[in-house]
Amino acid sequence: MHLENLKKLRKERGITQETMAQYLGYKSKSGYCQLENGDVVMTLEKAIRISEILNEDLNTLFCSNK
Repeated sequence: MHLENLKKLRKERGITQETMAQYLGYKSKSGYCQLENGDVVMTLEKAIRISEILNEDLNTLFCSNK
């Protein structure tokens, strides 16, 4: 999983961690921050929702081009 892509695209789109947390149903940004930092395992459902929020292909966000 390429979490660097996630962080980069989120910032490019001007979306804060707080906003992402709200979109994903977290009470605070810490839950989302843990996802973005790789501290917790991301579910497929969360990955799909994040790709929808960022309007980006799931593979572009989370899969290696190698």
